[in-house]
Amino acid sequence: MSNRWATLCLLILTGPPAWAQAPGEKLRPIPPPGVAIPDADRAALQAGADALAKKIDGLRGSLKDRPKLLALLPDVQIFQIAVDSALRYGEFFDVKEVPGAKALLKEGEARAEALGRGEAPWDSATGLVVRGYVSKIDGSVQPYGLVVPKSFRADSPHEFRLDVWCHGRGETLSEVNFLRQRMNSVGEFAPANAFVLHPYGRFCNANRFAGEVDLFEALDDVRSHYPIDDDRLVMRGFSMGGAACWQYATHHPGLWAATSPGAGFVEAFDFLKLARDPAPPPSYEQTLWRLYNSTDYAANLFNVPTVAYSGEKDGQKQAADFMARALADEGIDMVHVIGAGAGHKYTPEAKVEVDRRLDAIARIGRDPLPSHVVFTTYTLRYNQSNWVQLDGLAKHWEKARVDAELQAPHGGPALKTSNVTALTLTIPSGRSPFDIRRPVKVRIDDAEIDAPKPGSDCSWTASFRKVDGRWTLAGPDDGTTLAKRHGLQGPIDDAFFESFLMVRPTGAAAHEKVGAWASAEMSHAVDRWRKQFRGQARVKDDKDVSEADIASSNLVLWGDPGSNAVLAKILDRLPVKWTNDRVEIAGQSHDAATSAPILIYPNPLNPKRYIVLNSGFTYREVDDLNNARQSPKLPDFAVVDVASPPTSRTPGKVVQAGFFDEAWKPRAEGRP
Repeated sequence: MSNRWATLCLLILTGPPAWAQAPGEKLRPIPPPGVAIPDADRAALQAGADALAKKIDGLRGSLKDRPKLLALLPDVQIFQIAVDSALRYGEFFDVKEVPGAKALLKEGEARAEALGRGEAPWDSATGLVVRGYVSKIDGSVQPYGLVVPKSFRADSPHEFRLDVWCHGRGETLSEVNFLRQRMNSVGEFAPANAFVLHPYGRFCNANRFAGEVDLFEALDDVRSHYPIDDDRLVMRGFSMGGAACWQYATHHPGLWAATSPGAGFVEAFDFLKLARDPAPPPSYEQTLWRLYNSTDYAANLFNVPTVAYSGEKDGQKQAADFMARALADEGIDMVHVIGAGAGHKYTPEAKVEVDRRLDAIARIGRDPLPSHVVFTTYTLRYNQSNWVQLDGLAKHWEKARVDAELQAPHGGPALKTSNVTALTLTIPSGRSPFDIRRPVKVRIDDAEIDAPKPGSDCSWTASFRKVDGRWTLAGPDDGTTLAKRHGLQGPIDDAFFESFLMVRPTGAAAHEKVGAWASAEMSHAVDRWRKQFRGQARVKDDKDVSEADIASSNLVLWGDPGSNAVLAKILDRLPVKWTNDRVEIAGQSHDAATSAPILIYPNPLNPKRYIVLNSGFTYREVDDLNNARQSPKLPDFAVVDVASPPTSRTPGKVVQAGFFDEAWKPRAEGRP
């Protein structure tokens, strides 16, 4: 390994350099620096964490032939990881947290002892229960909290309603503090005979990116242990959690029986008061607000019963007011419960009213096959509502819309579309309303198509594609055509919704400045992942990347073609020309001595996964100060002038940035 990359290893272990701030900018770190705890407490906690880690290692061996018990190991690991991380990274924020950390270790020891005896009493416990799962994204163990209803019995055939509660902003919400909260408080709402899932959301990111995925991974884990009724899932949250609630409801409308957001934010421009900013964000960044702006997806609440809440005097009432206007544009009158005289909190009377409405909706449950679906999106990352799935767009980041009726007057589905080029209609077993003896007639815009008959189990599915401006029946997408599709549509941040691997170069960079920049940026990305998404980014040397890695993970390649062997192997199949002299992309050319490309692209070695060049997730330290800022900062590709140092806002001077088209070819873009 070169000396330069040996230095990188040291940086990863000791932390990144201080990152330059914009002139005059005062930046507080998030999470903030911890406080010193007494030496005796530190020693006791470290000894306890080490002892618990040893027991966990022992259980891996002793339970290897008992997979059901071994699968419960994350329910022990959450306690060890919480305390060890707080010690390792200086994340005790008050000495009063020390007794709580000791209590966590005690609970972890008790669970470890129980597993060793072949028991797991928490698996059937009611009340407040904390658990963990292993994330597909980075292999980390992530915690979540539950309120388990008293009526739950392990052998009960009854399926339970489940409410999700997204927590508010907490800059000191370490794993220690999250677990202590979830072990001592039922939270704002705890409906009778219902589970409440409290996702950690990987800290303080408004449940975006990996924080968004956290809910679905936690929910899958809950389903593996408890009988949950998928037709009675209720999405709730307040403040930052209210913003998350709006996002989940509008982006995943087919999942919820109801939603009840409180406060929060629903768009970036007005909430951040950017009209006053003399230097507004570049146009590509404003385009990417459409990833998480809930107002842009408001039409999707056509299929989600919604009960919004705001305190009468709360500044964050702005969120519900904006959504009310967006829904009014769709002809929908939003139910908005107001806490009389209240600021940023619920009133007792309002809580009763919100619960009354949600309980009534939950008793009926979600309609698993609505007769009418309205769905809007701007990206194939969010491509489904109920029985309608979008498989292709004419142009990403422009509004795509489907208005679909299941049984139109002609007897089959009728759809009106805009900016959509491919879609699939799917009805699960037992629910098709169509005659199983006859082809289903489908009308899409001005085309009428004979689709396949339903199956004998009364299931039905059919795919359609727009060819030369006219809709036709299509076969299954085999993924061999280079095209943007769900999970392979960019932007750069999309790579971090799934399993990823940082690939460290072992060769020498062609240009010292570019090599040093890539080294520092990789260190920065690894550190940022731990602080903001509470996991350890997996890192491998380029020479150690295996076929299994290529098959399972998005590869984040650092360095240049001379230093990174994996990058050199695929360079001629990427939409960038990178020689010792020039970096060229989308018709623009840059000096290779001071320029570094950043991009996302389907991996030529496995087109079902991404490769990323020289970037972690793209929002930086200044964006941690306000969750509404935590949106993608770079599109599908960019070029950075590394002669300008990275700042808390950018990885350097961005001299070119743009999007790939639907066939992954660069669009002609101007300079930022």
